[in-house]
Amino acid sequence: MVRVRLSPDARLGTAELLTFLRARGGQEFSAVACLTHGQGKRQRVTDQGLYHFTARGEVIEATGPSGQPRTLTPARFQEVFGSHQFHSLRPTGRLTDLGPLFA
Repeated sequence: MVRVRLSPDARLGTAELLTFLRARGGQEFSAVACLTHGQGKRQRVTDQGLYHFTARGEVIEATGPSGQPRTLTPARFQEVFGSHQFHSLRPTGRLTDLGPLFA
């Protein structure tokens, strides 16, 4: 299991975020997506907005700044967010898919 520090300074890549979400399936997390531009001293990070993510079985439900939810397979998630990093990862307190807990 991958341990992820939930600090504002920590940046996660797409694969790390997928692993984190799958380990906590059904719990919604918010994170700021960002892109890194340039190299060395000229490198800068641009925030792309706040996203909400929930692992629901094999798929990820992602809701972007527009508020429109999208259901993404892991491969599609990599295509869409592959060049992004994520920071300010926090639980929202919203839980879904609780059925397995009561089975």
